[in-house]
Amino acid sequence: MAFSPGITQFLRGQLLQTPPLPTTDLTGQTIIVTGANTGLGLECAKHMVRVNISTLILACRSIDKGEAARELLLSSKRTTEKATTKIEVWPLDMSRYASVLEFADRCERSLTRLDAVIEIAGISQPTYQVAEDNESTITVNVISIFLLTFLTLPKLRESAARHGKMGRLSIVGSAVHFWADTKDLDVPEGQSILERLNRKETARVSIKSNKPNLDPHLIC
Repeated sequence: MAFSPGITQFLRGQLLQTPPLPTTDLTGQTIIVTGANTGLGLECAKHMVRVNISTLILACRSIDKGEAARELLLSSKRTTEKATTKIEVWPLDMSRYASVLEFADRCERSLTRLDAVIEIAGISQPTYQVAEDNESTITVNVISIFLLTFLTLPKLRESAARHGKMGRLSIVGSAVHFWADTKDLDVPEGQSILERLNRKETARVSIKSNKPNLDPHLIC
């Protein structure tokens, strides 16, 4: 059974605990960070610059916001002695499968090396919305994440074999889904959890109780 963190532990982790800064030197490596223009994605990108990553790709839905993040990273980097990181902004809209496919194709065509993919981009919708014929949270937080994962694995493996360094793929999630009431996991015979979450009538309740974050991870 999965460990269910309580509110006390959650608040302690958020307010009182600071993860140690990474110190491993990543000179020569290429890393992709999705959702890199804000929040955890931007903080992750800052760490990548700090450890001398050679090429950092900011995968963002908004090019303008991605460029703003790039300028922020570059301005911060100019205050350090080393300023070797090449930072690029690539469009990636996880609510559109075509965008995920285009991004992966660009990786295959343009990158001679890919050492890590850090998938942070995600959404939390207060109301029912549809993207690619599914409830939008499922599309963005589950299906597109796995689609991007499978499409970038070949390049990660190819780079690992060529350079002798194990590739890394990290999917960042949220502990909040542990708090959801699991009683709705019991669905009528012949109906899947995914079908339940895609129906507006039942998804509305699930959205309020963190079900979109909970159920897809259990069924994938």
